Amino acid sequence: MGHGTSSNFWNSGNDGVRITVVDASSGTAVSSPLDFSNRTQKTSLLHFGKVNKLQYLGGAGLSLQSGVAYSCIRPTQSMPTIVSSKGQSNIEAIKRYFCSEYACMMVAQAAGVDYERMIAGEYKLLIEPIAYFTHNGQYYCMTATAAGLYDQMSGGNLRKTMTSLTHKNLPLSMFLEFSDLGISAWTGSTTGKQNNSDIISTLGVGIVWFDEAPPEGEIEAPDVEYRVDTDVITAVTLRTDQDLTPDNPASVTFHILGTTYRVNDIVIPAGDSQVVWVKWHTPSTPQTVTITVSVSGAYTAQDTFVAKIVDLNEHIPPDPVATDTNPGYSVPPLPSETQKLTANWGVWSCYWVPVWVWCDHGEDGGHWVDEGYWEYEYTGYSASISGEMSLMPDDIVPTASGKTMKSGYGVKTEVRATLSTDAPTSHITYPQTAFSVFPEFQYQTYLRLLQRSGGQSAKFIFKPNEFSTYDRTVHFTPLWFPDATDYTIYTQVWDTWTPDGMLSINLNDYVSIQGSLYDDWYTNRE
Repeated sequence: MGHGTSSNFWNSGNDGVRITVVDASSGTAVSSPLDFSNRTQKTSLLHFGKVNKLQYLGGAGLSLQSGVAYSCIRPTQSMPTIVSSKGQSNIEAIKRYFCSEYACMMVAQAAGVDYERMIAGEYKLLIEPIAYFTHNGQYYCMTATAAGLYDQMSGGNLRKTMTSLTHKNLPLSMFLEFSDLGISAWTGSTTGKQNNSDIISTLGVGIVWFDEAPPEGEIEAPDVEYRVDTDVITAVTLRTDQDLTPDNPASVTFHILGTTYRVNDIVIPAGDSQVVWVKWHTPSTPQTVTITVSVSGAYTAQDTFVAKIVDLNEHIPPDPVATDTNPGYSVPPLPSETQKLTANWGVWSCYWVPVWVWCDHGEDGGHWVDEGYWEYEYTGYSASISGEMSLMPDDIVPTASGKTMKSGYGVKTEVRATLSTDAPTSHITYPQTAFSVFPEFQYQTYLRLLQRSGGQSAKFIFKPNEFSTYDRTVHFTPLWFPDATDYTIYTQVWDTWTPDGMLSINLNDYVSIQGSLYDDWYTNRE
């Protein structure tokens, strides 16, 4: 946690999950809750029994099982931790693992249910993260729900000592995107400390279903979406239960569109992990690509990716004309799209520490033997994206004054996005894609893909407008846009890829509308 004491601490990897198989129709349990952990846990730890969130919400009380032996199952293929050893969120890796064929077969076997009936949609998996930690000198096992209930019972004592774990990392490691089994989807903050009420009612739970469609909304099939003709990075997290050294390193091979990319000589200390990636260029046409990953010497939770490659040029706004109207129009609020401004990752290396020991042969002398060992070093890297946007009247607008102009004329934009990083260029891509959406379309449906120049600090402007007589790099404001109103364009900058995912930033700027171009060109008005 970064602030632990000798009597209150938790280490990354001291975690697991509680899984209950439930009937998909009724939501009733068809198995007892089962605990899984990557590490063999003490049988003498303090726990509250194997009670799941549905049972707690149904009225089950919190009962400390002191003196009752605890047991858990250790998977052959290790599960992702709640957070990585470097403090990075593992939620995407968690989702992939528990939706994998391996994990579902493991649960079906342990729970004694039919795997074929499960994947046919008869059952769902209720999954809750577990943390194993020392609190006030005692070693505990708790789900997020149990931690929230225990903190209520102890008057907030748990939150005081274990707050980063029990009230942030643990409950936020799983939550629902869609309401199901009487548990609401989580729409609140996904960072920071959470309160007991939200933890008990909503957080710290995941549900795997096997229907063709989820109960509410939709889930996109692809694991990742890329743009056409773009440099991208595809990464997997490699884990090992034994020391990987230069004498027995791991390797990873990515198979993409008929090309093989191999990463060799990977070293990782036992019980830890490292992200491994390939940098490649997407094709120039939209398509769906299946990426397979082969691993030697270690393992990963996901060995197949479905990548959807899309073309953003398909949403150009229609030609604005003088007769366009939009009665009753009101300016919409700016979108609130997610953005990722920072990324963190790292690479293990190791070096030999010699320990020379004299081997005595008596009268025959002796010889020196190197009984040294491998020492590991972790080199961490980070990246961040920053940017600014300027929206101004086109240079040929005759009556513009600063940022004030009449509607119907064109506006130009200049968007700058800068990547700051300490990583080699093989680890990253510079900002590549920017697109703008517009208030007259409610910031929906249509977008303009901007043209790019520059490298680490990229500059984006509108492409020449096909509806412009003079091929100006502008977007035309609608004639009917309300007077005395700010016309604000919203721009997203994408495709700054790192081993920790894609960085993106959202920007906006405005011009003020006063009058329309009719006021400049038509004077015989009644």
